[in-house]
Amino acid sequence: MKKFAALLLAVMMVLALAACGEEAPQASGSAEPTPTTVGQILYKDFKDKLSADPSMSAQAMADALLTNEIIQFMGASMPVENGLLMGFGNTEITGFQEGVMFAPAIGSIPFIGYIFTLEEGADVAAFEQLLKDNADLRWNICTEAEETVVGSQGNKVFFVMAPMSFEEQ
Repeated sequence: MKKFAALLLAVMMVLALAACGEEAPQASGSAEPTPTTVGQILYKDFKDKLSADPSMSAQAMADALLTNEIIQFMGASMPVENGLLMGFGNTEITGFQEGVMFAPAIGSIPFIGYIFTLEEGADVAAFEQLLKDNADLRWNICTEAEETVVGSQGNKVFFVMAPMSFEEQ
């Protein structure tokens, strides 16, 4: 009887481990996983908005992203020029035709985002790499972002440094 109970317990433990290790099912035909972090959710929103209106300006996009329900702060956006930009240390970010920064109105939240429009024919991958290579998660005094999300659609580039979520720990 003890052997049977031990075997039954072992089988139950294996089944419990298998159940805990399963991934959440995805909708059939879905090529991309559901975004779960602040940056991923905003990047998906960026792509969706550009798919609906490919001519959307960087300023209109930044303003639209600030209305996303994941944003839990009063935000502001402003145009930026080629040169030194917040979040990239002493590296000059150049090569864009239009740039807009969007961020919290209060500086203690570790969040900063940019939308860039590059010239037609520009090397988008090289520009994305410039952003990735020079992003400083500790650009903001006393706070640190947890993730950097960089992506593009056409000649529009999305960049965000943010916490993984705005939930209280």
